[in-house]
Amino acid sequence: MTTARIRRLTLTNFRNYHAASIDLDGGPAILLGPNGAGKTNLIEAISFLAPGRGLRRATLEEVAFAEGNGSWAVSAEVEGALGLATLGTGIEPPITEDTLPLRQCRIDREPVSSAAAFADHLRVIWLTPSMDGLFAGPASERRRFLDRLVLAVDADHAGRVAALQRSLRSRNRLLENPRPDPHWLDAIEHETAELAVAVAALRTETVRRLQAALAARHAWGFAFPSAEIALQGWMEQALADRPAGDVEDRYRGVLKENRARDAQAGRTLEGPHLTDLVVSYAAKNIPAADASTGEQKALLIGLVLAHAGLVGEMTGIAPLLLLDEVVAHLDPDRRAALYDAISQLGSQVWMTGADPAAFTEITSRGQVFEIKAGQITRRDA
Repeated sequence: MTTARIRRLTLTNFRNYHAASIDLDGGPAILLGPNGAGKTNLIEAISFLAPGRGLRRATLEEVAFAEGNGSWAVSAEVEGALGLATLGTGIEPPITEDTLPLRQCRIDREPVSSAAAFADHLRVIWLTPSMDGLFAGPASERRRFLDRLVLAVDADHAGRVAALQRSLRSRNRLLENPRPDPHWLDAIEHETAELAVAVAALRTETVRRLQAALAARHAWGFAFPSAEIALQGWMEQALADRPAGDVEDRYRGVLKENRARDAQAGRTLEGPHLTDLVVSYAAKNIPAADASTGEQKALLIGLVLAHAGLVGEMTGIAPLLLLDEVVAHLDPDRRAALYDAISQLGSQVWMTGADPAAFTEITSRGQVFEIKAGQITRRDA
């Protein structure tokens, strides 16, 4: 398995960094500093080396340096699956105030179509405090989390999800017409069903594999509590034992039958765009949402670590792991277990925190950087 590592990260006009760079020599990167110093901004920059909108789901304009010209850039020298490469992404200064920014991506200074091309070199997974309420929050957040799990395995998944959303919007607009053209509806529903099954099938396969990985870790005494995961949606259940073509035909029939109902609702009421990820606390046989706050945090960490291991097995690339303020609320035993699990993964890990004492067990294995007001200083561990 290849361990993808960032050897040098360079930021230009990104968040509170006008110009900054950080050099690494292999081990975990520990980013220490007070709140607001720019620790999360630094790992957010790394998250833009993956498909999507980064770990905060920010717009392209939002991440630009406030006192800059509206442009920003992130560049990383990567030792990855295809050897040494330089990955870069960012936007140019806007031509006018109304100009929409266009994200550019390059590999070794050559343009590529999108950040999906970066997946040939590295994969990126993250865990942030905003995810702490995942189990008790709305289904849309779990669905987004699920799609990030899938995206780490298949870099084209985001494109399929976006295409499905566009197809559903097109159908909804057609249904706004009191007398929509049935031929146009047939065509758009044919496309919608094809995309829906493709999205659902990959989600189903990823969850199946991840559940097996979680069960295996529990069997050999993994320090974090084991979760049981499943998908709630008829299409995913049907794909477990029916050919994809049959499920496509069934969904087309559902869409056609529900045209009047969906037109009245103003949206499509059935399909994988409404799927939920169901998570249970295996040891107590209760929904994860009913577990304590500490138990939910431990379940989430265990789920992300198992996923990181699965990504390595499925892609042959041990993914970069971005852990934002993860250790702050762990007791010493759980912190030690986390650091041991990180070592076993073989991933390059970036961790942020405000309290140096929380990282005592791992500083000797990695590199420590102090972050102050957008300035990065390496110090001896």
